[in-house]
Amino acid sequence: MDKCLVCNGDVTPVFTEKILGKYDVAYHQCKDCLFLQTEKPYWLDEAYSSAIAISDTGLVSRNFSLASKLASLLYFGFNPRLSYIDVAGGYGMLTRLMRDCGFDYYWDDKFCQNTLARGFEYDKAFNPLGGLSAFEVLEHVHDPLEFIEELIKKHGVTTFIFSTLLYTGDSPPNKNWWYYSFETGQHISFYHEKTIKKIGEHFGLDLFSIHGIHILTRKKIRNRWLLPIAGGRLAPIFALWARYRLGSRTWKDSLLLKNTNSSN
Repeated sequence: MDKCLVCNGDVTPVFTEKILGKYDVAYHQCKDCLFLQTEKPYWLDEAYSSAIAISDTGLVSRNFSLASKLASLLYFGFNPRLSYIDVAGGYGMLTRLMRDCGFDYYWDDKFCQNTLARGFEYDKAFNPLGGLSAFEVLEHVHDPLEFIEELIKKHGVTTFIFSTLLYTGDSPPNKNWWYYSFETGQHISFYHEKTIKKIGEHFGLDLFSIHGIHILTRKKIRNRWLLPIAGGRLAPIFALWARYRLGSRTWKDSLLLKNTNSSN
């Protein structure tokens, strides 16, 4: 690996570690944007024998936390009555939670079966799209620019909301950093604040980060003064307000699916 996939800067090998308990894999870091990633990942078929890693015990609690923050940010910062898509949406838990909160949310994932948001796949979205979300996804992606560009072109949106744990400092984190996830082999790219700023610059998008959620957008974010509060510890309360104002889709979705199935 000679050049950074984010900024085309020079990269240098920083360490080697055993992946999946058997593959010696080199990690490289960009000197400019500090993008840190593995060599080209040849082990992914084995790593994804199960789409969700067995060690990801935080899946449920993470989705509840993200749904509260996302509902607050979308309601107060963007247009909450547009449609949104959760890409790489896994089992569909976040999509279901967002619909329960009143948002017109849809699911998309190439590699995982939709079990909790069936009937609300992205191709069924009829309203204009307000943006895309991709939570805990970019660390699984070898070429983030290619990934994001494909999504923007496919869906015609300029708002990309995502999460990934950023590292700090100019040097790679110590090997005991849990986010490396050496045992699963699924985390292959790691980001610094400089990295995601470079990604935003590449697409001509402004970057806004709040409480672990990062937003790349060309749109003007409303109520920016309020979002640090709405997306923080009070997020569940603000999310309940959004649900009250928008009206939960839980029962309406049930009736819709019943009517759809009975007519087929």
